Amino acid sequence: MNDRVNTLATSVGYGQALPQAERHRVLRNTYWLLALSLLPTVLGAWLGVATGITRSLSGGIGLMVFLGGAFAFMFAVEKTKNSAAGVPVLLGFTFFMGLMLSRLIAMVLGFKNGSELIMTAFGGTAGVFFVMASLATVIKRDLSGMGKWLFVGALALMIGAIINVFVGSSAGMLAISVAAIGIFSAFMLYDLKQIMDGGETNYISATLALYLDMFNVFQSLLALLGIFGGERD
Repeated sequence: MNDRVNTLATSVGYGQALPQAERHRVLRNTYWLLALSLLPTVLGAWLGVATGITRSLSGGIGLMVFLGGAFAFMFAVEKTKNSAAGVPVLLGFTFFMGLMLSRLIAMVLGFKNGSELIMTAFGGTAGVFFVMASLATVIKRDLSGMGKWLFVGALALMIGAIINVFVGSSAGMLAISVAAIGIFSAFMLYDLKQIMDGGETNYISATLALYLDMFNVFQSLLALLGIFGGERD
């Protein structure tokens, strides 16, 4: 869930003097690659639901597979971001994340209104992204100071989520989901502002950061909708 923790350690310095045209190019390429990355995610989620391949990945085993695979992919993305292999590796990562998401999606589809809940979560995530992108264009102040606090928040979330896997508390899941929506929405604003201000010069790294923000918001929204809005047959 909280793989976004790793990306701050690999991002370039905030606020570099990058020409305006170059900033626009990075932002444009990031948006295109972010849109493209959704296709492998959907494919991975569909494959996972259709085959049930992730059904047995629960508890500690599922956690190890998820964290191990996610961090290995993120390390590979950062190592290849300046080469021709960067985009394929990133798309491979988004396919893996879709596959891991399929277990939650399959559970939500078990509700009578499961499809509507998934579309609502997708629409909510898109809405959050639109709001954060709009704010990033109008806020003039330097937001680089947010980074360390968001990092601490994401780290605390990851630890809490790992503990809750073994505790299995519904209240804990609720609290973690609500906190994740807030923290990763703020991360969206931070990451978008970093690109617009010239602090991120590599569109693959920028896409990785924004994808993880959106993934965590979507997953948390879907979990909340499933808890409060799921209708049994």
